[in-house]
Parts: sequence; C-alpha cells; structure tokens
Amino acid sequence: MGRFLGIFFEFLGRHAAWTLCGGVLVGLVLPDLAAVARPLLAPSVALILTAALLRVDWSVMAGYSRRPALVGGLALWCMLVSPVVTWILVGLLPLPDSLATAIVLMAAAPPILGATGLAFVLGLDGALAAVAGLVSTLVTPLSVPALALVLLGLELEIGLAEFMLRLGLVIGGSFGLALVVKRLTKPGWLRARARQFDGLFVLFMLVFAVAIMDGVTEVILSRPGHAALWLGAAFVANPALQVLGALVFAGLGRRRALTAGLLSGNCNMGVLLAALPPEGNFDIVLFFALAQLPMFMLPALMAPGYRRILGGLP
Repeated sequence: MGRFLGIFFEFLGRHAAWTLCGGVLVGLVLPDLAAVARPLLAPSVALILTAALLRVDWSVMAGYSRRPALVGGLALWCMLVSPVVTWILVGLLPLPDSLATAIVLMAAAPPILGATGLAFVLGLDGALAAVAGLVSTLVTPLSVPALALVLLGLELEIGLAEFMLRLGLVIGGSFGLALVVKRLTKPGWLRARARQFDGLFVLFMLVFAVAIMDGVTEVILSRPGHAALWLGAAFVANPALQVLGALVFAGLGRRRALTAGLLSGNCNMGVLLAALPPEGNFDIVLFFALAQLPMFMLPALMAPGYRRILGGLP
C-alpha cells in the first residue's frame, strides 16, 4: 500500500500542472461532489501550506527573512502598489462596475498560500514565495479594508482579532505539523521524496479546487453569457498581473522575477469572502469563484514558457 501511494504521489508530482488544470474542472462537471467537498475547504488550505512547507528548504527561507528589503518590497508591491495600479488600469476600461470592483479586490488580496508549492512545480523560488506570501497574508487585515474603502468606497468588515486568530491557527498549525514531520524524519529523507511531496500538494489543491466550485455550475447554466464575461476577465487579469509583477522585479533575475509574477497574479480571494458584507454584490463572489480556473489551469499552459525563460538556470 505504501509503495502504491508513493508511486501515485510521484505521478501527481511529475504531472502536477496538467493534473491541476484538469482537476479544477471536476467541481464544475460534478456539482454534487463540490457540495460534498465544501466542508473540506478550510482544512485543505492548511494542508496545502503544510505540504509546501515540507518541500521548502527552511534554511533558505530563513535567509530570506533576513532580507527585509527584498521580502518587504515584494509584499508592498502585492498588497499596495499592484492593487492601485490595477484600479487605475481598470478605470480606463468600459467594464461593469461590479466586475471592475472584483478585479481590484482580487489584486488587493494576498498571494495564495499554495503559491509556494506552485513555485516548486514550475521551477521557481519556493522559499521566496513562502516568506513573501506569509508576510503579505499577515498584513491583509490592515491593507485590504483601507484600500477597498479608499479606492472603491467599499467597507469590508474584517475583524482584526478574529481574522488574525484564524490566520494564526492555519499558519501556526501548518508550521507545527511540518516541523513535527521534519523532526521525525532523517536528514535527506524529505529531499529524496521531493516529487512525492509535490504530488501531495497537488492532491490537497485538487480538494480545494473542487470544494470552492460549490454553486458555480448553477450560475454558469442560468447566466452563461454573464459568466463567460466574468471568466474571460479572470483569464486576462491573472496573467496580466503576473507579467506586470515579473517586469517590476526583473532586476532580481529571471527566477525571482517570475516568482514575483506568480505571487502577483495568483491571489487568495478566499480570505476576502468572509469580509464581504452579506448584502454585497453576488457578482463579486462569482468572479472570485471563476478566478480559481486560471489559477489552476494557467500553470500547465505557461509551464513551457517558464522552462524556456529559465533555460539552464540551476
């Protein structure tokens, strides 16, 4: 059984990008499965981060924590500059107000916690993604409500204490579980099974992808034209933010610049869902759900481009 699981996870790890690409459609094709998986949404987030932390070299991650200018600059870009730039650009386009609001909120959200695992899958800097992503997530209760109010006139009720408590449980629990696993295994054991842990990360991402699609299929069937516009906007906004982030940080070298782009475009809109007022515009929630599709599908489509850009970099 153990050998079979090892082969299974290694297979997922080797074909991670395309597995995620196809897997995100499962929740749409099987809406009943999405409804059943919905309670696993929060636990899957913690397990995604745990799997990513097992994959990353903590000494390298600690090295980045001693470089506040680099990490702080990247977090500042993700949490302040990028949403302001997005707000300016979106204002120049003839978009429905609710769609424009949703895109700006997406840009203001912190990078997804799974960006660390995606970085490894794509050959990018997972340690930098982990540190910058965690810092960005920690400042979310302070940055997002202020930006939403100033840029959009939208009041987001993010309870600071409650939000930080939930965040602390997810991040602290993930770090604690990863630390226990690292302590119980021999040096080099995790490194020798890196591909299998990539597969474990993919499995948890698939659970998240299926769970978050609960209710989306019904909307697509009842309002197909509307959903198509929202989905098209998501497929434009995600890579556009990635390209913009990579260009801004091009001076850091190709791998770090692409990592910055990955963090810029793949935003954790899930943390904002709880903060939106109950009477808020459902179109914003719809965009947040549909925006998961490019996050899961683009890595497979962009992987050849990453390989060409990175070339022979170690």
